[in-house]
This record gives sequence, C-alpha cells and structure tokens, in this order.
Amino acid sequence: MLQRARQAYVQANGRASPIYGATAAVAVAVPLLVGALTGHPAQGSMIALGAYLVALRAPEGPYGAQARSLAVGVVVVALGAAVGGLLSGHLWPTVIVVPPLVALGVAVPRIGATAGLAVLLSAVRPPAGDVLNIGLLELIGGLLTAGLLLAPWPARRLRPLRAALSECADAVAEALDAVAEDVGAHDAGPLDAIELTSPELLAVTRIPDWEARRRAASEALTSARATYALYRSGRGRTDPTRPERLIDALGRVLHETVTLQAVLEAAKNYPPDREWRLETQTAISALAARLRLLAGATATAGEAPLGGEESAAVRRMGRTAEQIRRAGLAGDEDLVAVALISQVRRSIDRIAGEVASARRIVAGGLRIAVAPPRMPGTLNPMRAWERTRGAVRTRSPVFRQVSRVFVTAAVSMALAAVLGLSHGHWMTITAMLSLRATYGETVDLLVQRVGGTAAGSAVAAVILTLVPGQTAIALIVFGFALAGFAMRSVNYVYWALFGTPLAMMLLDFSVPADWRTASERIGLTIAGAAMAYLAVRLLWPAGHAERLPVQLERLLRTHARLVRAAADVLAGERVRLPHDTIVAAERSAEAVAETRARLGHERRPDTGLIAELRRSVDAAHRTRDHLITVAKLSRAKAVDTGPIPEILDRLADRFEEAAGLLEEPANLDAEHAAPVLELDEELADLDSHLSAITRRRRAEIKAGVDREELTPLRQALLQVSGTRYTIRSLRRDAGTVVESSLAAAAPRP
Repeated sequence: MLQRARQAYVQANGRASPIYGATAAVAVAVPLLVGALTGHPAQGSMIALGAYLVALRAPEGPYGAQARSLAVGVVVVALGAAVGGLLSGHLWPTVIVVPPLVALGVAVPRIGATAGLAVLLSAVRPPAGDVLNIGLLELIGGLLTAGLLLAPWPARRLRPLRAALSECADAVAEALDAVAEDVGAHDAGPLDAIELTSPELLAVTRIPDWEARRRAASEALTSARATYALYRSGRGRTDPTRPERLIDALGRVLHETVTLQAVLEAAKNYPPDREWRLETQTAISALAARLRLLAGATATAGEAPLGGEESAAVRRMGRTAEQIRRAGLAGDEDLVAVALISQVRRSIDRIAGEVASARRIVAGGLRIAVAPPRMPGTLNPMRAWERTRGAVRTRSPVFRQVSRVFVTAAVSMALAAVLGLSHGHWMTITAMLSLRATYGETVDLLVQRVGGTAAGSAVAAVILTLVPGQTAIALIVFGFALAGFAMRSVNYVYWALFGTPLAMMLLDFSVPADWRTASERIGLTIAGAAMAYLAVRLLWPAGHAERLPVQLERLLRTHARLVRAAADVLAGERVRLPHDTIVAAERSAEAVAETRARLGHERRPDTGLIAELRRSVDAAHRTRDHLITVAKLSRAKAVDTGPIPEILDRLADRFEEAAGLLEEPANLDAEHAAPVLELDEELADLDSHLSAITRRRRAEIKAGVDREELTPLRQALLQVSGTRYTIRSLRRDAGTVVESSLAAAAPRP
C-alpha cells in the first residue's frame, strides 16, 4: 500500500499542473464569491460556469496557439449559453438540438465538447427572461479565464519553445548515449534469456534500446518543429531564425548518429586489432554530455553553463583512429577495418562540429520576433464538405465515432425526457464524455469515472449539507477547482473525484443540493456509463482494421520513394535525402502504429495481427535508419559504387509491387510476393566488389602512391566498406516490412 501511494505521489508530482489549477480555480471561484457577497448568486454562478467551460479546454503550446484556442472556446461558450437559454424550459427541442452539437464536437476537435456542454448546462437551468444576458454573463466568465491564462504572456512567451528545444536536445543526447553504451557492451544474449521484472535490475542489466531512443529523438524533433511553427513568426523571411537553425543542427546530429550507429555495428564484424572501443565510447558520451548542457542552457535562457567548444575526448579518439590508419597503411591492420574506423571518426567529427554550431546558436540567444495577432483560421466550406463526403463514403473510424456519440446522446436525452428525470443531464454528460473510439479505452474511462463520481458526489452531498452559506461554498469550490484542474492531467480518477463536487456546486449554487441529489447523480452516472458501454459494444465496429490495407499501402509506397531517393544520392543526382520524403515515411509508419494501438484496445484483440503490425513498423523505422546511413556514407562521389544502386532499385521495386498487391486486399495472397531473386546475386556481387577494391587499394599503395593522398580507390573503399553491412541489414528489414505488411493485410479467417 505504501509503495502504491509513493508511486501515485511521484506520478502526480511529475505531471500535475498547479499553475493551471490555481488559474482556473481563481476564474471559477471569484465570480461565485462576488455573487454571494453582493446578493446575486445566480449571475455569479453563470459567470463561473462560463469560466469553468473555457478552462476545460486546457490549451497547450505557445501563447499564440493558446490564445486562438481560448478565443474559439469563449465564442462557443457565449453562443452555446445563448442557445441553451432559448431552450431552457423546452424539453424536446433540447433533445433535438444538443445531440448534433455533441457529435459536431467529436468531428471538429477545435470545437470539442465545449459546444454541447454549454448548450446542455444552460438549457437545464430554470428559464430566464433575458437570454442575451445569460450569454453575456458566460462570455464574461470565459474572458476572465482566457485573460488569466494568457496574463503571463510577456514574461513567458518563449517558454514553450525553449521547453520543446530543450527536450529535443535531451532526446538526441539519449540517442547518443545508447550508441555509446552499445560500443563496449558484451553479448546480451544470456541476459536477454532471463526474464526480469524489477525496473532497477532492468536499468543496470540492459543496454538502452537504440531504436526506442532514436524514435523518441525523431518525435522530439517533430514536436520542436511543430511548436516553432505555431509561433508563425518566420513567415516572409528568407533567412532562418535562430530556433530554426538550432532545430536543423539537432536534426543533422541525429542523422549523423544514425550513421555512426550503423558503422559501429559493421565495425563489430571487422574490428581492428588495436583497442578503439574505450576512446570511441568516451568521445560519444562526451558529445552527449555537451548536448545536455545545451539543453539546460536553452531551458534556462542562458543561466546554465554551456561548456567549452573543444572536446578532449574527441581529440583522443581522433588520435586513436589515426594510429589505426597508419597501421593499416603499414600492412598491420585489415584495410576494411581501417576504413570502418575512419568512417567512425568522420561521423564523430561531424557530430562534434554540429554540436559546436548548436552551441554558438544557443550562446547568441534564442530570440524570436513578435508576430502580429492572428485570428483563428476559418474552415473552408468546400474542403470540409469534401472531407465529410469522403468520411461518409468510406465509413471512416471518425465518422463511425461521430455517429455512435450522436445516437448515444440522443437516446440518453430522450430517455431522460420520457422518464421525467430532473437531473437527467448527468446521464447524458457521462455517456457523451466517456464514449471513446475503442472498447478498451471506453471501459477504462468508465471504471475511473464511475468510481470517482460516486466518491465525489458523496463528498459534495456532505459539504452542501454541512456548509451553511454560499460564501463558504465559494471558498470550497476554489479548493476543488484547484485540485481538480491541477490533477486532471495526472489521472482521470482525480478529475472525477474533484471535478464532480465542483460541477454539482456550480450548477446548484443558488439552490444547494442534498443527499437526494447526490444519490441521483451517482445513479444517473452509472446509467450513462451503461449506455456508453452498450454503445461501444453494439453500435458499429470501430473500423480501424478495415483501413489497414490503405495505411500499409501508403507505408510501402512512401518507403519505396525514400529508397529511390537514396539511390539518386548514390548516383550523384541528389545531395541528400529530401526531408519531406523522410517525414512522409515516418508519418506513414506512425499511422500504422496508431492503428495497432487502437486494435490492442478492442474487446478481443487479434494478437497475431498486432504482432505483424509491430514487426512491420519496427522494421520500417530501421529501414529509414539504413537509408539515412547509406546517403550519409556517400557524401563524396566514389569511383565505383558497385551494385549498390541496383540493389536499392530492386528493393524499391519490391516495395512498389507489394503496394500494388494491397490495392485489392480481398484477393491478396501473401505468398505472391516472392523475394526478388536478383538481390541475392547482387549482394554476392557487392562482397566481390569490396574484395576487388581492397586488392586494388593494396596494389595502389605498393605501386608507390602516397598513402596520405585521397585517391578515388581510397574513397571507394571507405564508402563501400561502411555501406556493405548497412545494405545487408536494409535488405533484411525491407523484406520484413513487405512480408509483415502483406500478412497483416491478408484476409483473416
């Protein structure tokens, strides 16, 4: 019990939002207190309700994005309150109007549940004479919340961007650390055969998962780019801003780290006789430490130290690589091993150069201009109509979820109207807010909501029974709002526990509730949970599995384009892999991974299908790493790349042929996608080509060519020796992507 309590405290301490909670609590409680003291509790509760609904949006990101989100919320709350005021006292018109608004919030995330809640909670109030007054009062409450949340803008404008950049630098440093720890790691086979459950033992017996760290770094880069884009201050500029330059530098560090990891894997198969691992590991760890210093300086706006520009560990590794190179020229080391260590040194030097460039950017200050205010973008009616038609025609998961929520809200409200339930809106709120896209997510949320609501309703009943006046209730509301909004991001149970008394006190502020109201709330919450459960069980499958063939086809085609681009880099037609092509391939894999996660939440998950999707996604991530490595290792055009371009073309052909099979998934037979036989011959030719280059290089040295001269043969040996291992791994992982994708898309019994 104590251990669980400790873990809950640690979780809350790491994810709680006390500033957000305090701001929302002030916005909600102050109108109640003022209304109680001035004798206008009904008006104060309306203002507090508007503040509460806008605070529920919990905007994140830069202050410009927060302002746009809050502006939409304020307008929606004001209009919803006015519409709800018109519907107050008219039961069946409310049943007709509210469900479409609830469904619209699911279809348009910008609106969310705010519109449905604003109309519903205003409609259940006693009829008021002035409808515009209701909307105006809730508008004031929404503006109060928005103003308080945006008040720190001048002092904290760049804080979200600094946090995103700092997290990005930390994630890239973690990837470097994973590479460093793998350099000197022993064979992990015996330890992998032992099943360990203790996190402490796992931390000291397992080396970091390179693929997981690399993926996390890539996601952090994407998040940093998205955060910077929300500032919208770079429009119309021809030269990149400092944050843009820092993001690009960190991206180059990550790509060079991918190359370094691949070359180190190849060097394990062809190690030189002389010791090189310790110095290499130390140099990589030192670069990771320097990145962490940059992350700290970025997060603290320059208050943390930056560290020096030079790295003694990198210089020592350079001297070690130079000794191995000279031994190879003297015939004391294998030339392939020498070439691989030279590639390791080049990658470390490039990473050190990019880190030094990032250091100079951070030292100069991450300033960014203030962009002019911009209103939230309006929806394009024609484009929205086309998307809606496509969703209806294909019966997309979003369309099914919208339909499911609409039917559930309509049935729950109609049932409350027929039975004459005085607090029937609690059933509708539970059903509409608990219904998720998958069975597992819905059930988890229902369990948390029912348990938290039962406890919270009991607490509210006790407080409303014992507390004598509205002033005391307003102060208690402040405490519940502070705890509820602060702990909302930690766990939904906390929100149900603290948010339930908060909502009950807001809605019943002028007419305090009692035990009967609390018991009705608990019973109606259970009824709403039952309706949500029946809806997710009976109303249409989610449809995620049906979209798999389209997503897998996109995965294969985007990776085929990436393979073609890598072949163009080797042929000298491109300088580097296009960033857009890499991002498109990553997003296609992320879409499949998201579908895999959704399928895991089904009532009876298909474990075989989920395993195939996991293999396909993991292999796709490795495939992109291999292609980045191939492109990086071919910086200088060699005299002869051998069969490598042909191998890449054959792999691209295989991706495209498999994508063609997925166009008609009903007739798909995974056995039709036989491996390309020419690949085996071309891989054998690659081995022969590397042996031939090695012999020619030895002959060149014996013929008296200066050993320091960078001849075409030396360039070819450096490139092909580093690429050979990567090409073989690329062939294996590309085959896994194709085979697993076809197996996942094939009709299942």
